[in-house]
Amino acid sequence: MGHVQTVRGPVDPDDLGRVFTHEHLNLLGPGAFAFGGRPDVGVDLGVGALGIPAELGFRTLVDLTPIGLGRNPIAMRAISEASGMHIVLGASFYLEPYAPAWARDASLDELTDVFVRQATTGIDDTDIRIGILGEQATGLGEITSFEERALRAAARAHRATGLAINTHCTHGTMALEQLAILREEGVDLARVIVGHMDQAGLDTVLAVVAAGANAAYDTLGKEIWDFVLTPQDPTTGPEGEFAKRGYFRGDASRFDEIAELVRRGHADRVFLSQDMTGLEAYLNANTHGTHGYAYLGRIVVPRLIALGVPEAAIHQMLVGNPARLLTVDD
Repeated sequence: MGHVQTVRGPVDPDDLGRVFTHEHLNLLGPGAFAFGGRPDVGVDLGVGALGIPAELGFRTLVDLTPIGLGRNPIAMRAISEASGMHIVLGASFYLEPYAPAWARDASLDELTDVFVRQATTGIDDTDIRIGILGEQATGLGEITSFEERALRAAARAHRATGLAINTHCTHGTMALEQLAILREEGVDLARVIVGHMDQAGLDTVLAVVAAGANAAYDTLGKEIWDFVLTPQDPTTGPEGEFAKRGYFRGDASRFDEIAELVRRGHADRVFLSQDMTGLEAYLNANTHGTHGYAYLGRIVVPRLIALGVPEAAIHQMLVGNPARLLTVDD
C-alpha cells in the first residue's frame, strides 16, 4: 500500500489532498528580534499562514529547508498539530557557500549516512523522520565539487530508503547535468523532481521530461527575487558593496508553459508550488504578499483553467503527482 512520512508519522497517501511541494515555513518571519526572542511566535506565524480556506483543498505542505538554514523539526510538528496540515520535511544541503562547514568537509559516505539516518531514525535527537530528499542544490551555471558530492549522497540515500529526490536548480540552470549525475548513481529518474523549472524555459523543461524526470513549477507568485552570490557574514566583513543579482519573470508566461505541457500530455510530470518566504512576499506584494499560501489555489488554478487546462490535469498536478512521489513502500 505504501505511506507518506510526515512530521507526525506515516499517513495514507489518499489523505494528502492538494500538496504544496516546495515551501519553507520556517522562513516566513523577519528574525528573532521581531518575535521578542520567543520561538513560539514562529510557530504561531506558520499556523496563521496555513489558515487558508478549506475549500481550496490543500492538506499537505512539503518543507524543503536545507540542513543548517534554520530547519526546525520540533516547530514543524507543532505547526502541523495546531493547523491540521500534514507537513513533510526534507533533508538536503544548499549551495556550497551556505552549507555548514562540517558538511563541506564531510566525505560522500558521511553525507549519505546523514540522509539515511534522518530517514530511518530521525532528525538530530528527535524521532521526526524526513519524507523526501531535497531541495538538493546546485549553483548558478555550475556544480561545485561539494554540490556534486551532496547530490550523489542524496542519490545513494534514495537507493537505500526509496525516498524521492527534489533538486534546486539556481535560476533553472544545470538541470540536465543534475540528471546525468543521478543517472550515474542508478537513480530512478521517475522519482526525481527537478526544481525551479519555471525559471528555465520550456525547451529545458521538455528535455527534463524526455529524460524521464519530473519538472517543478514551484516559484509561482515569486515574480521578482534577489540572489546574493555569496552570503555576507556580519562578524567578518568585509563591509561595502557585495554582488547580488535581481530577477523578474512574470507568472503569465509560466501559466502558458504549464498549459502547453498539459496540452502535450505531460500533466503527470508537472509539480506546482510557491517557494514562499517572508523576504519574497515583501518583494511580491501583489501575489505572495496579498494572498500568501492561498495564491496557488485562489489565483493560479483559475488562471490555468481559463487557459484550457482541464480539472483532471489540475488534480493530477496538485494531488496525484505529489502522492505518487511522496509514497514509499511499507
